Amino acid sequence: MTTQPKPSASPASPPLTERQEARRRRILHASAQLARRGGFDAVQMREVAESSNVALGTLYRYFPSKIHLLVATMQDQLQQMHETLHKRPPSEEGSAARVAETLMRAFRAMQREPHLADAMVRALTFADRSVSPEVDTVSRLTTAIILDAMGLESAPTPQQLSAVRVIEHTWHSALITWLSGRASIAQVKIDIETVCGLIDVTDPERGPN
Repeated sequence: MTTQPKPSASPASPPLTERQEARRRRILHASAQLARRGGFDAVQMREVAESSNVALGTLYRYFPSKIHLLVATMQDQLQQMHETLHKRPPSEEGSAARVAETLMRAFRAMQREPHLADAMVRALTFADRSVSPEVDTVSRLTTAIILDAMGLESAPTPQQLSAVRVIEHTWHSALITWLSGRASIAQVKIDIETVCGLIDVTDPERGPN
């Protein structure tokens, strides 16, 4: 019996050159600017290409679809938010309160730009399996923001990571309900503070309540 050779693993994508990174930055900036003005429908690939001064074919090589582009835009916005939070960390006492403060600051940043927030959240909602790498990056960034706010001195426990996932889901759901006009800012704050209470429940130093 002849053994078939195993397929070789796909090589990792090479890092972008400085010129390619600058082009990618222009594309993301153009995407965000169009979304700020008109939301999801305003982000058209041809207009993004023209605004960022790249050929349409080049744009599609970076981002195969509008959904890929807008999820990457959300990734970029979260990265900027993460950097801002490093410069100005939450001031509340206690892990749960710090996470709630952090997420409300992130929420208010999106509240100031509702068209952009709507475009990014809609793209995240519409994303299929082809956009999994970009969606996973958004999730990892959100997790990193929450874990940083918790100020853990050691690796998170499985219970804490589970709580973080529930918090992420609640924050995403709160964005959707607020953007659709089904929840007020006050209700969002209550929901965020309530779910962040899971952090204290899973804190090994505190033990279960």
